[in-house]
Amino acid sequence: MLGPNPDALYPNEAISSLVFIKNCVKNPNIIVGNYSYYDDPENPERFEEHVEHLYDFLSDKLIIGKFCAIAKGIRFIMNGANHRMDSATTYPFNILGHGLEKATPSLADLPFKGDTVIGNDVWIGQEVTIMPGITVGDGAIIAANSVLTKDVSPYTIVGGNPASLIRARFSEEIIAYLLELKWWDFPPEKIWRNLDVLCDTDLTLEKLQQIK
Repeated sequence: MLGPNPDALYPNEAISSLVFIKNCVKNPNIIVGNYSYYDDPENPERFEEHVEHLYDFLSDKLIIGKFCAIAKGIRFIMNGANHRMDSATTYPFNILGHGLEKATPSLADLPFKGDTVIGNDVWIGQEVTIMPGITVGDGAIIAANSVLTKDVSPYTIVGGNPASLIRARFSEEIIAYLLELKWWDFPPEKIWRNLDVLCDTDLTLEKLQQIK
């Protein structure tokens, strides 16, 4: 068989730091596509620990597409980390107990940003923090040590704290074609057959149009 088994935990048995994420998560609110991996020399199988404040009562989801490459130290901050902001104080007195439960906020009082969505073929550098409700477009690159506080457009490179646009990866014409092509949805055999084009560092629209 050409290519790894998408249902294997370790796609390359010789690299113990790299796991296919979908095969090591149990929380149904973490949804991950085939071939997306997490690379961490320390317990990559514990990817779920990098998804913080994901609570059932809020029902938000972390959705990661196919063929994403995520480096060590990733932190997904989910909606459960939010405090109410419209009252005189943001302090969560209720979690201290001892009668202070009367200050428990309703869900409607808490900011809710929705699901966190990572597109397909996204590369996230090490030690990146992604705040609640962020959408990262297909083909984007997130520089190491960045903090994402707003959405990222497809096929752009962003970095910094807070992360801001560095540049687009390709021309508008090539980006539009890639978004229509959706190569990550091809059958594996078609992807492997076209690796010479998909991995060409001198990419042109004409080369992409040769994919069959």
